[in-house]
Amino acid sequence: MAKPNSSGRESRSARPHALRLLVMSLALSFAAAALGAIASINAGAFYAHLARPAWAPPGWLFGPVWTILYLLMALALWRVWRVRPANSRPVRLFLAQLAVNAVWSWLFFRLHMGALSFAWIVLLVALLGITVAAFWRVSSVAGVLLLPYLAWVLFACALAWAVWRANPAALG
Repeated sequence: MAKPNSSGRESRSARPHALRLLVMSLALSFAAAALGAIASINAGAFYAHLARPAWAPPGWLFGPVWTILYLLMALALWRVWRVRPANSRPVRLFLAQLAVNAVWSWLFFRLHMGALSFAWIVLLVALLGITVAAFWRVSSVAGVLLLPYLAWVLFACALAWAVWRANPAALG
């Protein structure tokens, strides 16, 4: 957080900096979302034709869930970025997991690489777990903001495994 003044509030001079960091956090998170969305343009039709477990959510649910998660991710990054520089370990970890996240949709939905996309999401789970811990040490609020994302990615990991194993012809 920016340094508070004697009243406990951020100084007026710190507010523009905090707002800039918020905008940058939102831009980074939603840029990753856009990259994944480009790969997922035909995901609805592809997903509908795959054999899925009974516990798989309907395809329409993914967009709203991911929108909320990317917003929470941006807010978590913003909370950390306000007190840690861009080259700090927590921010670098966040950017690494964000890149891994963006690539996953390409591997699964565009390239139909089941084994590699499953290995990739396992990597995402590991990076995300480390990121949550690093964020938590800086700001417990930032750590908490990432917990729904971690829960969803763990669920997505189980779903990716089940879908890949049920569709060897479609997903290699």
